[in-house]
Amino acid sequence: MKTHILITGASRGIGAAIADALATDAAKVAALSSADGDLGDPAIADQLWAKSLDRLDGRIDVLVNNAGVFEANPIDSSDADWLESWNRTLQINLTAAAQLCRRAVQHWQARRAAGDTSHGRIVNIASRAAYRGDSPAHWHYAASKAGMVAMTKTIARGYAHEGILAFAICPGFTMTGMAEDYLASRGGDTLLADIPLGRVAGPEEIAEMARWCALEAPPSMTGAILDANGASYVR
Repeated sequence: MKTHILITGASRGIGAAIADALATDAAKVAALSSADGDLGDPAIADQLWAKSLDRLDGRIDVLVNNAGVFEANPIDSSDADWLESWNRTLQINLTAAAQLCRRAVQHWQARRAAGDTSHGRIVNIASRAAYRGDSPAHWHYAASKAGMVAMTKTIARGYAHEGILAFAICPGFTMTGMAEDYLASRGGDTLLADIPLGRVAGPEEIAEMARWCALEAPPSMTGAILDANGASYVR
């Protein structure tokens, strides 16, 4: 039986690489992007879950929360602009992911009550910023990713006995268009000097980690947070 997988933020970068890594004969994938709906709208996450459930024949086995934004929010912005930016980032990066996790947990609980003993898996793509923090213009981004890590651990602890597993991956800089722009604006050589590996990660590296968590990671690993930052932050 094929594994049915829902991925958000799958149009480019890490998300597209994850979708490619999971696109095998053994899986059926619903790869969502902003074209399917703006997760900045609180109503959209539940709508996307319902539509994806229909696309996947009423069964989702794996949820990969990758959708996110990384937008500067300087503290000298106007009060209204600063708060709007904060709320938008938290809504997309954390609240929408939480809404989808909630739907996934409820879905798997219902399946288990009906006699299905297979595992449900959540893979949340967080960030090194969850532990290390980020730039002064990105309080909201760091806070959203720290929240995602805490949420992942809570889900793992709360529902492992029901066959629900949760993992998070915390990349550092990854060579996507967004990272390339950021590196250029902040002085790429200086930032690279802070990475002992000497380079940023490739999206295919993060995708392989996500693929493994989604399909192969042993159940006892639930709650694990995997780092991928070239040793720029170790804990």
